[in-house]
Amino acid sequence: MTTKRRSVPGIRHYDGPAGGWGALKATAIAVRTQMDTFEAPATLLRTNQPDGFDCPGCAWPDKEHKSTFQFCENGAKAVTWEATTKRVTPEFLAENTVTSLREKSDFELEGYGRLTHPLVYDRESDTLRPVEWDAAFARIGEVLRDLNPDTVEFYTSGRASNEAAYLFQLFAREYGTNNFPDCSNMCHEATSVGLPRSIGIGKGTVSLEDFDNTELVISIGHNPGTNHPRMMGTLHELSRRGVPIIVFNPLKERALERFTDPQSVVEMATYSSTNIASSYFQVRAGGDAAALKGIAKHLLQLEAQRGDVLDRAFIDEHTRGFDAFANDIDATSWEAIERESGLNREQLGNVAEAYAKSRATIITYGMGITQHNKGTQNVRLIADLLLMRGNIGKPGAGICPLRGHSNVQGNRTVGITEKPGAPFLKSLKEVFGFTPPSRHGHDAVQATRAMIDGSARALICLGGNFAVAMPDHKRGFPAMRNLDLGVHIATKLNRTHLLVSKETFIFPCLGRTELDVQSTGKQSITVEDSMSMVHASSGKLKPASPQLRSEPAIVAGMARATLPGTRVDWLSLVADYDMIRDYIEKTVPGFDDYNLRIRTPGGFRMPLPPTERVWPTPEGKAVFSVFEGVDENASATGEEALRMVTLRSHDQYNTTIYALDDRYRGVFGRRDILFMNEQDMADRGLEHGDRVDLRTALPGSTLSLEDITVVAYDISAGTVAAYYPEANVLVPLDYIDEDSGTPSYKSVPVNITLRSKEIRQL
Repeated sequence: MTTKRRSVPGIRHYDGPAGGWGALKATAIAVRTQMDTFEAPATLLRTNQPDGFDCPGCAWPDKEHKSTFQFCENGAKAVTWEATTKRVTPEFLAENTVTSLREKSDFELEGYGRLTHPLVYDRESDTLRPVEWDAAFARIGEVLRDLNPDTVEFYTSGRASNEAAYLFQLFAREYGTNNFPDCSNMCHEATSVGLPRSIGIGKGTVSLEDFDNTELVISIGHNPGTNHPRMMGTLHELSRRGVPIIVFNPLKERALERFTDPQSVVEMATYSSTNIASSYFQVRAGGDAAALKGIAKHLLQLEAQRGDVLDRAFIDEHTRGFDAFANDIDATSWEAIERESGLNREQLGNVAEAYAKSRATIITYGMGITQHNKGTQNVRLIADLLLMRGNIGKPGAGICPLRGHSNVQGNRTVGITEKPGAPFLKSLKEVFGFTPPSRHGHDAVQATRAMIDGSARALICLGGNFAVAMPDHKRGFPAMRNLDLGVHIATKLNRTHLLVSKETFIFPCLGRTELDVQSTGKQSITVEDSMSMVHASSGKLKPASPQLRSEPAIVAGMARATLPGTRVDWLSLVADYDMIRDYIEKTVPGFDDYNLRIRTPGGFRMPLPPTERVWPTPEGKAVFSVFEGVDENASATGEEALRMVTLRSHDQYNTTIYALDDRYRGVFGRRDILFMNEQDMADRGLEHGDRVDLRTALPGSTLSLEDITVVAYDISAGTVAAYYPEANVLVPLDYIDEDSGTPSYKSVPVNITLRSKEIRQL
């Protein structure tokens, strides 16, 4: 149905495709507002090149890492945002109190530009003031030595390099803790927990070459045009080749509908575009498990009729647990599947028929799968579906979790985990001569809980915007300000930095685009993309300030000041990053000949045993799972509760907001938006443009988000959507996937209240 539409400020229909001239225009605006226009073209052309730097945005790989023109609109924004000519100077900070800056949005704060000096919070003047590096390190060491190591949280952003992350975990473990909250805890921890139980490793199994050979792609719960935009080139190629792309997503997303490749002369010249999704199913938020079980159920029924649908030889030789899985699917009713998924039996049957026809299928998924109360089980259901037809360990097939930040996967590979394995700890002890702690530490939710209850006393952040990215700001923000110590390594200011502890230090670091020169000369860092390719990255730009230090140098400086009896030669490691990689090679499997192999264009791929049908599970085989019932999330209070999805705008990357537009969804200059299905609006007496309040519909919850504007949108019935991180205030801290600790950002039950008739009429 179509409700009456009145004009709403900042809301207008956008009919263009994803990419195309709109992307080039947005790139030009980003360059003009942030960078030296003479330097910008050369900088952008170094992105993702063998002798250049890795894009600081998404983790989608580049073919052979040597394309001549491989950056996308959002990648260009990430580069220009970092390479901006704007600066946050000591003079600016002296004129602006922390209290006044704390009232600014993250968009405004990051928009001021790059940090230029190491800073310390001065409580008397309520300002951030310059501090000498060595004095800051010495004071941090004094505070940390007086604290129990398990009261200190070491947070890592996914943009940190392998080298910085490895030194960070080495510092924390020699100090005496495994408290490693990291950005993976908020997004793909369900993958890191679920996939090892199913196939033995917590990573995807596909390569870009598999996309060249696939016959079907099933895309679930992600928006590549915004969150991993370089993937659009791959999807564009697949569609042009006639490969079906079946999409499951609550919202209609433009990039999954139509895309114009800015590198296609024909499409750009003719203003044409390519349809991406061959079929688009608007699953209800939290209905993915039901949909997956429906596809599996139809496959089993086809097998009973025809006998040639399942790969019986593969199942018998390579898997365990199939009978229990099949019995559960058989016992799940179609009525329950249809009710929870929002899709009908015929639709899911059509997907199953297409899957049965395909000889090689890839399933891609994002946080629409992982950020639920049963995110880990969702991930395992995807693996189950692939195992049914032997679609892991053969060309053109496999599972493809879509990571966000450019090195979130690499950080985990080199040791950023609160649950380290015994072999890794044993290697650290043998190589470095200290005994690392073996007890499990805190993940992101546990770290926040510890801050709230007062048992955590310090937070050291290697990048990121920790407090803002987490749920339940009402309790989390005050807890940050009660800490004894806060340390933040960053390129720009954000709101977490301004939740000042008793003592707060902010350290400006080199960005991915900038030249890193240490005592032995120019240095390169390395990253691991979503497909387990490890490659080098070397910045070329002059640093934003002579005061900047690299992330490895800052970590090493804190470690030397904190650990007077350290067994690690921190100065040598910072002088030559090859030495860091030598130690990674000695302590982390898969990095053989590390320094040699990263000097080859494109780098090398980490070992992925399931691609060879070797299963590093306790059983030695891939393992089917049982997802009981169809419900992914807790029951809501209130008969009219809807499920809220948090999402990012097109001008955003995680908590970094480049501008206030979301052009593919028709939103311009604002973010106070609630996307809503028109029938749901009519059922509640709401109109396009109404201003409403949201309240979390869970027992005992008092969380709310007030004065948000309803916008009619093509979204599945029973589902609403609002922007992250603003809507994080509605997510309870304990509303998580218990298996992985991942917050359930993608299906929070909410009740909606119209603010008033008077406001409505304005």
